[in-house]
Amino acid sequence: MSRFFHGGASDSESSTSDEEELYSDHDEEELSEEEESSEEEEETSEEESSEEEEGGRTGASRFMRDVSESEESEDEDRVTVVKSAKDKRLEELESTVRLIENAEKINDWAVISTEFDKLNRQIVKINQTGPTPKIYIKTIADLEDFLNETITKQKVSTKKMNASNAKGFNAVKQRIKKNNKEYAAEIEKYRKDKEDYMEDDEEADAAAAAAAFIKPKISRLDRVEAVPTKDEEGFATVGRGGKALQYTPESILKHLRIILESRGKKNTDRVEQIKTMERLLEVAQTPYQRIRVYLTLIATRFDLSSTSAVTYMSPEQWKLAERELSTLLSILEENRNFVVCEGAEEWEDDEKQPQPPEGEVFRIPGSIVSFVERLDDELTRSLQHIDPHTAEYIERLSDEQSLYNNIVRAQLYVEELGKTDKSEPRQDSINRVVMRRLEHVYFKPSQVVTILEDATWKAIPSNLDSTITPRGNGTDVHALVQTLCNYLFKYSDGIIRARAMLCQIYFLALHDNYYRARDLMLMSHLTENISNFDVGTQILFNRTLVQIGLCAFRAGLIYEAQNTLSEVCGSGRQKELLAQGIILQRYSSVTPEQERLERQRQLPFHMHINLELLECIYLTSSMFLEVPLMAQTSSSPEMKRRVISKTFRRMLDYNERQVFTGPPENTRDGVIMSAKFLAAGDWKKAAELLNSIKIWDLMSHPDKIKEMLTQQIQEEGLRTYLFTYAPFYDTLSIATLSNMFELPEKKIAAIVSRMISHEELAAALDQVNGAIVFRKGVELSRLQSQIVTLADKSMSLLEANEKTLEQRTQGMANAFQRDQGAGGRGGRGAGRAGQTRGGPRLPGGQQRRPGGQQFSGGALGGAIKA
Repeated sequence: MSRFFHGGASDSESSTSDEEELYSDHDEEELSEEEESSEEEEETSEEESSEEEEGGRTGASRFMRDVSESEESEDEDRVTVVKSAKDKRLEELESTVRLIENAEKINDWAVISTEFDKLNRQIVKINQTGPTPKIYIKTIADLEDFLNETITKQKVSTKKMNASNAKGFNAVKQRIKKNNKEYAAEIEKYRKDKEDYMEDDEEADAAAAAAAFIKPKISRLDRVEAVPTKDEEGFATVGRGGKALQYTPESILKHLRIILESRGKKNTDRVEQIKTMERLLEVAQTPYQRIRVYLTLIATRFDLSSTSAVTYMSPEQWKLAERELSTLLSILEENRNFVVCEGAEEWEDDEKQPQPPEGEVFRIPGSIVSFVERLDDELTRSLQHIDPHTAEYIERLSDEQSLYNNIVRAQLYVEELGKTDKSEPRQDSINRVVMRRLEHVYFKPSQVVTILEDATWKAIPSNLDSTITPRGNGTDVHALVQTLCNYLFKYSDGIIRARAMLCQIYFLALHDNYYRARDLMLMSHLTENISNFDVGTQILFNRTLVQIGLCAFRAGLIYEAQNTLSEVCGSGRQKELLAQGIILQRYSSVTPEQERLERQRQLPFHMHINLELLECIYLTSSMFLEVPLMAQTSSSPEMKRRVISKTFRRMLDYNERQVFTGPPENTRDGVIMSAKFLAAGDWKKAAELLNSIKIWDLMSHPDKIKEMLTQQIQEEGLRTYLFTYAPFYDTLSIATLSNMFELPEKKIAAIVSRMISHEELAAALDQVNGAIVFRKGVELSRLQSQIVTLADKSMSLLEANEKTLEQRTQGMANAFQRDQGAGGRGGRGAGRAGQTRGGPRLPGGQQRRPGGQQFSGGALGGAIKA
């Protein structure tokens, strides 16, 4: 029995096992042959001893054997063959070659394509431990010849291959030529004299086998001393089998090609590839070599996050990729004769490197803009998954400065390329990087952008400048945003142009330029076709719409603010529409894939609009409009009952149904309680309660906001008082009203005049006596009141029917009504939710203008008087 399986341990076995530990992988052949000889000797000695034992027995017992003895003899008959890893790989290679040869006999190109890929994977492992086997050279040379013969037959023959055969044939046809270029010299030797070439291989194998018996044994000390060290040509790494892998400047392109060919395949160790490329960087000598290594290295780092279980790139790998991109840009800026651009032809000769003539440019395939976009996306993705209330989020957010530096440098680089090449791809690259820069600026206050720009231009070399945004223009942030947007308006179209328009409007609204932001939104006509854009652009549209409403509120334009915010806040889906959270419903039919896409669209926390502040502003604006309207409808039952904000009415009704109402506990309760005091006529208590809400301190100038709110409460309290008590007065002194609401008499006269002109108040202003003279209207009879009630109910039923029909026909009913109506201009724009065909009316009873004249179904356009 072999000594590897002996239960006992003799001296010879222990010494042999000690020696076996010292042997390297490439000495395994020697071990296996020595083991076979020792096994034969052991078996011979064991047979002799067994015969002696049997000879000692007499009689019948001589022919009887124990069960244990028979089992031992069976184990002794078995011969264990120990093979090295190299032999196993060669056997796998030979079996793959046989499969390819068999498939060639029956013209099965599907099998040939599969086994050819397997063959190339096997040869990569074999090349790591030794030279390329000649059987591989023979196989790929014969396969190329067989391919050429098949191509010739296909031209003559009219019979076509089946689908699987044709697919495999085309796959091999595309890969064989590129694969054989690497072994062109060996293939040429094989084709000159095939028999001698393969005989030499057999003789070399026999010599290697003979030399295996006289190889000196390696001690532990020799193995330690055999580790290669760094020398003048480069450095060496011990690979499998104990052989040194040399990384030299001449082999850089070959190693890069192997890495590129394995990209995207399964079981690829990308961490090991990154280590290999880091070593290649150390031995790279020419700018071309460093550029090629950096391009492959950065792309491989990005591949780590796409294949791992983690949904975003680790901060360590991101920072390494960012520094490598910065170094790559520095190399390209110093060596203008090498240009990285999309669509360039790949350099296929790995033996020599390109040397562009003086004054000419050599183009390398790659995309600097794509690297910048990927860095930006990975930073955004990591910010989405980090808890925003931790110090980790703040630390991660500080990386935005280095990212912005690379964005600006990439812009300068593609601008330089655009000067020499005015083709469409170059212009598209400039538009993409300028859009990325704009998206990092538009939502920030001007003070933050100034700091960001100053730090960026200090980090960029002084010899670089931009033609679009020259150095020094970052101090004027408004001019910077205007310049970036104007460039995109001029040279881009489609989604990029629409996003640039929305970014500019958002920036203007953020900096309190309401009228300019409103006019740009109306002139852009984005409301009419926003449903045709992608989801990301629709989210940006909603954010811009909300920012315009907040700007109107800060300017004291309550009606415009309420109308603009009603599109988003009235739906009750603010989180979803602004991409600031996902509303998980119990019986929702959302698939896991759709939920994953929704989470990918979420904005990082530092880009959020405060939803509590947004709700407070919307409810406050609705209060200023709804409280006077409720007073007006209650004093005039013949008027049609109108609702401006259903959300506010619902909250007010819920509060009134409560048996006990305590002091307000949150922002919503504070606004509702303030509305109840305003409706009761106690405007001072309403103002005090509204100003006590702490959310106003989050705004830029809270004192001005509170002063504006107090003034609005005084004015709306006056309107509410006049609507409520007008039926009980014949005349009312303006001076009395001035004392009650602490407003100037001129202001009261102006408010009353506006109410009379809008036909909200049946009265006349006596300026001589300083009084308001009320006119008594004709009271409706009981029949007339019932007719008005019936008309209201009929209109409600009609609206309900139209809404049901619209849901069932998925909007076809509205399209038909628009076609039959006023030239297709009636109704609301597609894709906006929530209200009926007629829409809400203005406080004066006049209906909003339809179609494209209004913004987002009348949010802004309805606020502009004809």
